[in-house]
Amino acid sequence: MKKLNTKKASVLKTLISAILIWFSVAVTAQPPRQQQPVVLTADDTAMLQHAPVGFDQKRDNIQRGKTDSVTYHSTTVGITRRLLVYTPPGYDASKKYPVLYLLHGIGGNEKEWYKYSEPNVILDNLYADGKIVPMIVVFPNGRAMAHDEDTGNIFSPEKVAAFANFENDLLNDVIPFVESHYAVIKNRESRAIAGFSMGGGQALNFGLQHMNVFAYVGGFSSAPDTKKPDELVPDPAATAKQMKLIYLSSGDKDGLISIGQNLHRYLKQNNVPHIWEVIPGEHNIQVWTNDLYLFSQRIFK
Repeated sequence: MKKLNTKKASVLKTLISAILIWFSVAVTAQPPRQQQPVVLTADDTAMLQHAPVGFDQKRDNIQRGKTDSVTYHSTTVGITRRLLVYTPPGYDASKKYPVLYLLHGIGGNEKEWYKYSEPNVILDNLYADGKIVPMIVVFPNGRAMAHDEDTGNIFSPEKVAAFANFENDLLNDVIPFVESHYAVIKNRESRAIAGFSMGGGQALNFGLQHMNVFAYVGGFSSAPDTKKPDELVPDPAATAKQMKLIYLSSGDKDGLISIGQNLHRYLKQNNVPHIWEVIPGEHNIQVWTNDLYLFSQRIFK
């Protein structure tokens, strides 16, 4: 590993400290952890209709999408890495589709969405109801390092740094691979990025700072890796003009809610259109599947 300069080392140290304080590994039922007190305001409420009962249950007699595990060569890391790729019901390689890049939390890998939920079922049901645009959904491993398994000390400096390094892997390796192997529309208006927890921070960091690449960004219960609001959006007028959707969310009992609150307040003060969605819940998959249900209906339209 190359030696970090003093500034980068300081930033990394701060990030690691924040993550160690705030995070736990489990997604569905997290063990006790230190949290900031949750202080809700009038803005911290559900603005959209919650996903209905059964939205994530497999239905009979509907078309289904397909999820494949594929490999790609990462020039960023220097190894072959894995992705899960969901293609929609009736996928036709002679057509062109937009792409959603959907990221996981600090304790997982490309399989984490599927480990705790069935995102394919949520999407299949939405297609059956005619509520979403046909899209490809890519589930990458957001830990860009040679040994990228979700084992051992997930808070080690190398693994934390690998989440930041995934920005390079995503832009230079993942997106080019997807766009050369699938029937994809290759423009910013046809790319979205979202994720939960650590992946929510990555989605905001990468999406808002690469508006030439992504037009839709979703941060679900975003974690301490999220950059400060004025770093994410240094030019509010440009962001307001270019971004088609900024979606922020949290559970109302989530000790990380202040991260989303702070960004929401900054965007509101600077007249940047966005959605701030707070629903009953903690830092868990029940909140994030609801987010997938809501976010997927609002992109590529």
